[in-house]
Amino acid sequence: MSDINYFEFYDLPLSFGIDEQKLKKKFYELSKRFHPDFYVNEDAEKQAEILELSTVNNKAFQVLSDPLKRIEYILSLHHLLADGDKYVLPQDFLMDMMDVNEALMEMEFDHDELKLAELGKQIDDLELVLFDELKQFTDEFDRREAKDAESTLLKIKDIWYRQKYLMRIRESLNKFRG
Repeated sequence: MSDINYFEFYDLPLSFGIDEQKLKKKFYELSKRFHPDFYVNEDAEKQAEILELSTVNNKAFQVLSDPLKRIEYILSLHHLLADGDKYVLPQDFLMDMMDVNEALMEMEFDHDELKLAELGKQIDDLELVLFDELKQFTDEFDRREAKDAESTLLKIKDIWYRQKYLMRIRESLNKFRG
């Protein structure tokens, strides 16, 4: 059952923008249907099947209800992400990040609250630009306007990796705030 497509499991269209009410409704419906307590009088094989379906239901909801996990999942469904993937970020993005990383390294020696706030604002601005860009491409994909869906998915993949990079930087920045 590990090959189950979560969108098909919930009878939802494959989409980055999901109807959260339908998702929750289906989750609760399947939670009741596959609750192990209702199958205590069944044989071990049936109990194991229900337990697995209950687990799939929980995992599917966990993935589809989180926008970042949903993006990762959709990209994986299209075989655009792989374990150990060594994605090469765009050079211009890496150059921008070099300045941010240098500022972070300076924070280790000079814990300046003003510089910390400026760096936080810079990261916020970068995240907003990425969010707007991501929204544009995910909406385009969902409306099926992309003549070349794979090209749109590759753009989404690039943004997803840049977001992951920024999240790591934000985590480093938050260490200085804590």
